[in-house]
Amino acid sequence: MRTVSLFGFLLVGLLCAAPPEGQPDADREDWRQLFNGKDLSGWVPKINGYDLGDNFNETFRVEDGRLVVSYDRYDDFGERFGHIFYREKFSYYIVAVEYRFVGEQAPGGPGWARRNSGVMVHGQAPETMGKNQNFPISIEVQLLGGLGEGPRPTANLCTPGTHVVMDAKLLTRHCTQSSSPTFDGDEWVRSETVVLGDSTIRHRVNGETVLTYEMPQVGGEVVDGFDPAVKNNGELLGSGYISLQSESDPIEFRKVELLDLSGCMDPNATNYKTYFVKSERSRCQY
Repeated sequence: MRTVSLFGFLLVGLLCAAPPEGQPDADREDWRQLFNGKDLSGWVPKINGYDLGDNFNETFRVEDGRLVVSYDRYDDFGERFGHIFYREKFSYYIVAVEYRFVGEQAPGGPGWARRNSGVMVHGQAPETMGKNQNFPISIEVQLLGGLGEGPRPTANLCTPGTHVVMDAKLLTRHCTQSSSPTFDGDEWVRSETVVLGDSTIRHRVNGETVLTYEMPQVGGEVVDGFDPAVKNNGELLGSGYISLQSESDPIEFRKVELLDLSGCMDPNATNYKTYFVKSERSRCQY
């Protein structure tokens, strides 16, 4: 009996000391809401011709729980290209928006900007933009709405002040179309951008991958009014800021959310997630 009791004691001790095989919620995706549905907390606007933080004519506002880009107080667009930046920098993540185009283009808006907006990733810090800078140096996920005139895919790639590599070749043209369908009318569309540091970026529309490329880097044109000190051509972009665009056509966002892909990759930690791709051991919790 004594031998059995001792064996049982040792077995219980070993079981208690054994590391957990995994966390029950390790597969649960912890999406972070960047837009709270109430106000623009955490966001800062930068509009061409205005100082950082000057939200000219309330271009960016919150209405009925949606982040709205509106021009109802504009007499003329006047090349006031704008962006509203989330104040935090990210590197490995998925950013998702649910958007729709509504209403009519602002007077004076360029023809190419009809039903045209975008989500900028790996962007320069907003405080480094010039007062008269039209676009941030960034990678643009171009959002397009159909015009009822044939195919017009969304979640395309545009490269203000940047280049990427596609099919093992440096891509220097400004915009590249995705394989997405065309969305006419005012229906809601979900666009997800998978950003893996300075390696791969993938565009998804309503769950389907529509475009993939690698090695985002500084280079190219289509940016005016920038400080030359922040445009180091050839520099790989491994992190940066997210912003939403105002390009003269009204658009609404009912959701802006982010899934961090960096974190604790130790299965024994309480905050381990199976979907992490970038190890951040300092963030492990036990």
